Amino acid sequence: MITNTSLEYKGDLYPSKIVSYEHEGDSIFFHTDNKVILKVTILRDSLIRFRFTTKGYFSTDFSYAIDKTQLHGYNFLELTEEATYFQIRTSKVKCKIQKADLRLSIYDLNDFLILEDELGFHWEESYEYGGNIVKMSKSSKDGECFYGLGDKATQMNLKGKRVENFATDQYAFQKEQDPLYKVVPFYIGLHNKQSYGIFFDNTFRTFFDFCQERRNVTSFWAEGGEMNYYFVYGPQMQDVVTTYTDLTGKPELPPLWVLGYHQCKWSYYPESKVKEITSKFRELKIPCDAIYLDIDYMEGFRCFTWNKDYFPDPKRMVAELAEDGFKTVVIIDPGIKIDKDYWVYKEALEKDYFCKRADGPYMKGKVWPGECNFPDYTNPAVREWWAGLFKELISDFGVKGVWNDMNEPAVMEVPNKTFPMDVRHVYDGNPCSHRKAHNIYGTQMARATYHGVKRFAYPKRPFVITRSAYSGAQRYTSSWTGDNVATWEHLWIANIQVQRMSISGMGFTGSDIGGFAEQPTGELYARWIQLGVFHPFCRTHSSGDHGNQEPWAFDEEVINITRKFVSLRYQLLPYLYTMFWQYIEEGIPMLKPLVYYDQEDTQTHYRNDEFIFGNQILVCPILEPNSLGRRMYIPRGEWYNYWTNEFSNGGREVWVDTKFDEIPIFVKAGAIIPKYPVQQYVGELEFDELTLDLYFKNGKEKSFVYEDSQDGYDYKKGRYSFLSFTTIGKEKELIVQLHKEGKFETNYSKYKINLIGLPFKVTTIEIDNEKVAFDEVGFSENQFLIVNKEFSELHITGE
Repeated sequence: MITNTSLEYKGDLYPSKIVSYEHEGDSIFFHTDNKVILKVTILRDSLIRFRFTTKGYFSTDFSYAIDKTQLHGYNFLELTEEATYFQIRTSKVKCKIQKADLRLSIYDLNDFLILEDELGFHWEESYEYGGNIVKMSKSSKDGECFYGLGDKATQMNLKGKRVENFATDQYAFQKEQDPLYKVVPFYIGLHNKQSYGIFFDNTFRTFFDFCQERRNVTSFWAEGGEMNYYFVYGPQMQDVVTTYTDLTGKPELPPLWVLGYHQCKWSYYPESKVKEITSKFRELKIPCDAIYLDIDYMEGFRCFTWNKDYFPDPKRMVAELAEDGFKTVVIIDPGIKIDKDYWVYKEALEKDYFCKRADGPYMKGKVWPGECNFPDYTNPAVREWWAGLFKELISDFGVKGVWNDMNEPAVMEVPNKTFPMDVRHVYDGNPCSHRKAHNIYGTQMARATYHGVKRFAYPKRPFVITRSAYSGAQRYTSSWTGDNVATWEHLWIANIQVQRMSISGMGFTGSDIGGFAEQPTGELYARWIQLGVFHPFCRTHSSGDHGNQEPWAFDEEVINITRKFVSLRYQLLPYLYTMFWQYIEEGIPMLKPLVYYDQEDTQTHYRNDEFIFGNQILVCPILEPNSLGRRMYIPRGEWYNYWTNEFSNGGREVWVDTKFDEIPIFVKAGAIIPKYPVQQYVGELEFDELTLDLYFKNGKEKSFVYEDSQDGYDYKKGRYSFLSFTTIGKEKELIVQLHKEGKFETNYSKYKINLIGLPFKVTTIEIDNEKVAFDEVGFSENQFLIVNKEFSELHITGE
């Protein structure tokens, strides 16, 4: 007999009362009488994981985001039971879990409330797909601010915003448009001068609401999977970002040339065009280290092939470019053309490596080559196979880097621009649909690419860049912000996106300088170059549909500005390399929004434009046309105008005059900024002198310089040089102390120290307690002196 029944719609469901608990090592399990289990794991005293299940047991614990090489450990853990709650205490925080409904609250050791549940964990059964829609709501405090979430084209402070995380090919996106290419479900909360972080490690489509729907409630939810999140305690934002970056992992050091300037276009072909572009850079003396080949270098857009009409001898061309200092980077997309005569397609077909639909056939979609199948990069065997495909490009032809695009994954001529949600994935032994795998598809492609490039580039370091990414992708790849537009609005967006990515663990990021779509004016291009040279990844890239976008496509003034600022980047390479070293060693972001730099100053909480480049350089781009100055906020402390050396006290908003060939740049008092001579490409020159710009401060300041052989892995064996400079300034005295770590010996033998802002006339100079004559160190008129790099202490006195 058939009865007419329907599934009961239950709406939102909630945990009921705790009926039992157990404590196992670093984890405590709380069981409710409606089969909800909360597992609380103490990874560090300031890092706690909360994992919920509604079915009475946990599924396999697996994450692509977490860096499994990280060792965690806490100093103190205590569980106590009170009348209405359980309390978990570490050496940093206390967590109270209510017996009645599993709602939790977290306090510091002084009983200051950092974060508490509003409704807390709840869920809704998903009858269409199975599983649950999992939800979490937290109470938001008065004046609370929110930051992070990676690639978002909106204000730095996310208060009042609702955002969506679903990797999407968003050509020519606009301000406030969402979602975009990357998924970083990590945010930082700040209230009452205390910071904390939440990382919602769920790869389904996720949403975050920062007090938009309800004024004092912050919530996040996912269309499937587990409620699985990490709480990170600061109280400083620096601590939150570093802990999150440790949790999801850090990259290895790139070769120094990767931090140079890159030139790209869709597309440079044939070979004669590539040579014309590279020759023009050398002719105009605009430094450049990399030239990119977009999809037209391939035979019919088939990955791992070359169009022999355009590039008859790729190996020779790549070698000739290398002789002139250019490293060749090529694009590789995930779509593999369906072609029985195409060797990559045949191999994948024979090995059954393509993604399949739910009913068995291969996933088929249209991208640049036409109809394609797509490798399942969540299968370890596919990743290994994919890595092996790079042998010819890297080993045989000498290509130095690989650019992964269209890997959201993007599919043309379908309504949602990507795979259907029924596509199946191996997911490293945890089979699932594309609903779960979509957001990590691009990261797993970049991971496979990274292992291939690394294998065949050895003993040199690899370079990979990706458009789509999920938390943890920074372990394998750099990134850029996708298909932006040549508008002033997009210059504003690029500035914020790269800052936001930097505090979201993915520091090695840049934008398409000048805009990918449409055509910039010369003024816009110049202003974008002036910003882009201060981004960790620095590349001009544009669509061939909208004219030329090389520096010489504009007038002589723009050429000169480009040369000036790209040359400045090359001078600052040791500073930039040191920033990167501190990022990979300590998880310190390379770009720091002002709120990160000084969270206790409420004036920084809503600043978008200004940022700290490294530790000691303040940058504020010009973001409007026809501007020869702007108002900007100088953070607390003492600063020097980079162009005029004029001294300023911070903690105030000021008008700064600029010229067309300048933007506001300030250097922190007490800083020592290392500089190389201008080179047309990394390694072009041998030099015997490192310039150190020393900005006087009445007080103490530390500066650092990291160097190694600029490529290869000797640095991991201690063959690096890490210099710690301590400057101590007094009314009529300056002391510079130098401490060196590492076994690497630099080629230069001396430092040229430029003295900036010295408030006294020098009368004596001592090096390592021995007085030296002025002419011994080339000193005159308080300007500079030249000293042997082996000194330990420099002592300058005056009157």
